Amino acid sequence: MTIENNIVRHIQKAVSALYQSEIELDSIVIQETRKEFEGQITVVTFPFTRFSKKLPEQTGAEIGDYLLKFIPEINAYNVVKGFLNLSVSDGYWINQLLNTVLSPDFGHFPKNGKKVMVEYSSPNTNKPLHLGHVRNNLLGYSVAKILSANGFDVVKVNLVNDRGIHICKSMLAWKLFGKGETPESSGLKGDHLVGKYYVIFDQEYKKQIAELVHKGETEENAKKNAPIIKQAQEMLLKWESGDAEVMGLWSMMNTWVYAGFEQTYDQLGVDFAKYYYESDTYLLGKDIIEEGLQKGVFFKKEDGSVWIDLTSDGLDQKLVLRADGTSVYMTQDLGTAQLKYDDFNVDQSIYVVGNEQDYHFKVLFLILQKLGKSWAKGLYHLSYGMVDLPSGKMKSREGTVVDADELMADMIHTAKERTEELGKVDGFSEAEKADLYKMIGLGALKFFLLKVEPKKRLLFDPNESIDFQGHTGPFIQYTHARIRSVLAKAEYKERISREYLMNLTTVERELILNLCKYPAIISMAAKEYSPAQIANYVFELAKLFNKFYHEESILKAEDLAVRNFRLDLSSATASTIKNGMDLLGIGVPDRM
Repeated sequence: MTIENNIVRHIQKAVSALYQSEIELDSIVIQETRKEFEGQITVVTFPFTRFSKKLPEQTGAEIGDYLLKFIPEINAYNVVKGFLNLSVSDGYWINQLLNTVLSPDFGHFPKNGKKVMVEYSSPNTNKPLHLGHVRNNLLGYSVAKILSANGFDVVKVNLVNDRGIHICKSMLAWKLFGKGETPESSGLKGDHLVGKYYVIFDQEYKKQIAELVHKGETEENAKKNAPIIKQAQEMLLKWESGDAEVMGLWSMMNTWVYAGFEQTYDQLGVDFAKYYYESDTYLLGKDIIEEGLQKGVFFKKEDGSVWIDLTSDGLDQKLVLRADGTSVYMTQDLGTAQLKYDDFNVDQSIYVVGNEQDYHFKVLFLILQKLGKSWAKGLYHLSYGMVDLPSGKMKSREGTVVDADELMADMIHTAKERTEELGKVDGFSEAEKADLYKMIGLGALKFFLLKVEPKKRLLFDPNESIDFQGHTGPFIQYTHARIRSVLAKAEYKERISREYLMNLTTVERELILNLCKYPAIISMAAKEYSPAQIANYVFELAKLFNKFYHEESILKAEDLAVRNFRLDLSSATASTIKNGMDLLGIGVPDRM
């Protein structure tokens, strides 16, 4: 039991003993003591005055006396208005460090018997991954790791959008203008090559529109009548009918794309247990529509199209099947949701998808609930904001998108320049330097994108992200390397201290308190599906260690017991930083 839980339970007993009243445990509010007051844990006493019929200060003093008497770890208290500030003995915090924080399973929760699926990435096969996909992938991967640390059995899946008119645009442009170009002949990654033809299609399409407008057509008609868009639509119909030539072209170009995606995923450090493909799932859901019609959940209009009326739920009427019997996205997503549940029987399913799809998922989940799918209550849309650059919004079909591969390469190159400027690679081999630059560059990118709450839109500034002194990944990585350097000089192997009876300094106590918060932070990050909770905690921990490092001597401490204790404290901090950063998918170097 933590000291906080012990305090809450004893307050409940105090209210009963002092005021002959009962209070619920969740009515008792405790928080961290503000820096300007003595103590570490603060109890809000206002709720107890209705039992005591006394002023908050007097009530706080009476409860403080009770806790002092019955909880040995509390050695002092003070009351400030309606707040009871409790001082916990140094012995308790030292014991927490040595027997909890330094234990191998610190921050790891036991298996809870629940299975959760995290679906993320969801790329289109007509273009390479871009900066928006990077945020999606990092969020999905990190949330999966955080849930796993909390004891969930996690399945990571990727639903690939490999069909539709946009795919046919790339295919048609390659057929018309490609002259047999391949990834091998061009030296381009497969996804980059296919993306190149998506841009070429758009350029040719705009050119044809302009020509038709010049001949007197309206822009609206020109967009419909441009020969190249008609050819793309014809190709889509052939694909849907299984035309051998079109299917062969589709298969070849998708193979190029998947090979390219795998290289990007590998560099980014993300993976998946299973891939789902829209070409396999787009016809799913029709049975569910039939089931919904029989249950009266859906209704047919005169033209034969199938709808659901959600106006009583504050939404609108939603089409779920076209009049000609063909699927819409909702049909497909209903079927895919059922397929994923049938495949893995998960308790929860998290969709990592941008906030432009908020309404879609609200409707999808509501329909599944109305259909009586018991597992629908476990569906969650992890909605995230878009990523902007100082230069503005990205547009993939115009070729101005920020390519994920180029972005990662640029980050690694910038890390190389910054690290060499600071002279932090003396004595490194070329291979060690390359590994370090990759770790720093990608760590900077990942931390910058994950430190912001998912729902918020963010402005990604590559230069700011790689600052070794800012609110950044490299600052945390450098702190970890600093600690490892101290431990290496001390030839530290494992926990040294067995007991430590001297008084803690203020910064030592602060550092232990901060370390003790780590399991609660992991738990909160899992509940809120928020890697930002971990990122900002680890940053504050690194900042606090640097304060400790500058204020207290470690290796030159005059007392051997103090030296050993500070080495243990440093080791615990390094391990917690490393574990926290690992939950973000970020590596930390042992030296730099």
